Amino acid sequence: MQTSDTPFDFQPGDAPLLLSIPHLGSAIPDALLGSMTPAAAISADTDWHVDRLYDFAPALGVSVLKARWSRYVIDLNRDPENKALYVGANNTELCPTSTFDEEPLYPAGGQPDAAEIARRREAYWQPYHAKLQAELARLVARHGVCVLWEGHSIRSVVPRFFQGRLPDLNFGTGGGTTAAPELVARIEALAAGQGEFSHVVNGRFKGGYITRAYGKPAAGVHAIQLEKAQIAYMDETPPFTYRPEKADRLKALLRPLIETALDWARRQAR
Repeated sequence: MQTSDTPFDFQPGDAPLLLSIPHLGSAIPDALLGSMTPAAAISADTDWHVDRLYDFAPALGVSVLKARWSRYVIDLNRDPENKALYVGANNTELCPTSTFDEEPLYPAGGQPDAAEIARRREAYWQPYHAKLQAELARLVARHGVCVLWEGHSIRSVVPRFFQGRLPDLNFGTGGGTTAAPELVARIEALAAGQGEFSHVVNGRFKGGYITRAYGKPAAGVHAIQLEKAQIAYMDETPPFTYRPEKADRLKALLRPLIETALDWARRQAR
């Protein structure tokens, strides 16, 4: 486990799968927090407890990359040039200026300027992506192929982004471009074969910047994003309590999903 001052924690593994959790962090550096509104300190839009849902991964040999800082500092799953993730939709920025409930994160006139955004990109965004790129390259060099599994979660109801309640499991592959169809078919068959959690493939969430930028099947990297509705494993209001009795049922599905992806990758390995 990485313990330096880098903006991420990393645990290497030898299996052909990298688990990335770019929205896990909930902390904000003191120097930034003082310039933000009280809403920022709550970090309500964190992908809470996703690392706990995948705590079985290291035992399977999976490499795990986890963000330390809140997405309010900088969103590691956004284009570094701040291009919209979903054209025509209500998007959050590379350095968000509002919460998912559209509460301001900065006092009027206090939003980060171009120089501050560039500083954060260099200090936080670039190190995470450099590690992500290096680990993907290592795994492909070792196995000839690897799966990039993007672990995410979000409140089940967020009117800013979608109407009604989100399905429990939202798989995204960039509309079918970031992973081999046979891999996605195996994952979807497993999700469809259980009766507790609803699911969709390439619905509202088709994969963020990381999935789309690094999912290159022709180059050996097959990326899948799984956005989980938080209601399936935790309380969606502060203090965002983890509910083991619910989470354990979800983990009982997440493990075979990861094992299915690993089995597929190993079969493709040279």
